[in-house]
Amino acid sequence: MVLDAFAKVVYQADTRGEYLSNSQVDALIALVKDGNKRVDIVNRISSNASTIVTSAARDLFAEQPQLIAPGGNAYTNRRAAACLRDLEIILRYVTYAIFTGDSSILEDRALNGLRETYLALGTPGTSVAVGIQKLKQASLAIASDPNGITKGDCSSLLSEVAGYFDRAAAAVG
Repeated sequence: MVLDAFAKVVYQADTRGEYLSNSQVDALIALVKDGNKRVDIVNRISSNASTIVTSAARDLFAEQPQLIAPGGNAYTNRRAAACLRDLEIILRYVTYAIFTGDSSILEDRALNGLRETYLALGTPGTSVAVGIQKLKQASLAIASDPNGITKGDCSSLLSEVAGYFDRAAAAVG
């Protein structure tokens, strides 16, 4: 079951038969206060998704040219397109996690079983993990640009965003 941050806290408290604690309420208030910044970051990443994915793939293939060489896992247009598709799907689920403030949708819908799938297909998980780190770098560069973002300190939110990419990379690597 995928829950947003609010539903998750309420569900956990209800399961224990408890009221929400002050620290839980404070954490949810902080999530609301960061709401506009979250939306700004999600919009910025989403509207630049094609550029982010293309940049990450270009950097990955420049760093690991064996992937696109004959016999490589991204050799032929079909395989390279599959690589780009996978990076795009992971990026999309990261934006869902950013928006909800919870990684469970990323883990439940995109990451669970992904390592096993890549192993079964003979896809090098470490290369996928590097590609995800390239997504992270490109996304954070776009998301951290202060122009057009709700004013305020975004450092903890950007750290959270980086954490979602790190989770994804660890899941496949």
